[in-house]
Amino acid sequence: MIRTATPADIPVIHALVRELAEYEKAPDEAKATEEQLHEALFGDRPAAYAHLAVDDTTGEPVGFALWFLNFSTWRGVHGIYLEDLYVRPTARGAGHGKALLTELSRICLERGYQCLEWSVLNWNTPSIAFYESLGARPQDEWTVYRLTDEALVKLGS
Repeated sequence: MIRTATPADIPVIHALVRELAEYEKAPDEAKATEEQLHEALFGDRPAAYAHLAVDDTTGEPVGFALWFLNFSTWRGVHGIYLEDLYVRPTARGAGHGKALLTELSRICLERGYQCLEWSVLNWNTPSIAFYESLGARPQDEWTVYRLTDEALVKLGS
């Protein structure tokens, strides 16, 4: 079962973000606080959205998708950028990841969005195989760039 996250879900979303960071071998890079997540998802001007995958038997959250809107100047419409998709190892293989992506695809179709995209680490072959099994294709001709920390401060100052 997939459901929209509520403010009461912030602690579990925070825990899932931390678990994802561990899985991606970057636990020290996940610095977001529960307060920051709450503000981003439920503040006066929400900038992101989240859905939870919930175990049908226990009702416990076992995964999440956190996303925000992007915009294509070429197509003239919004799309969804999936920032994080994570399913706990004990719940993998039960269809939760596919259900989360299905829900985001449904939202795209319902709202007239024409794109659902995300990034995946090159070494994460199980996820790559899963995404490709759903029909997703890598965008090999694009390289992601990022400014953070000192470089961001230097350029912006």
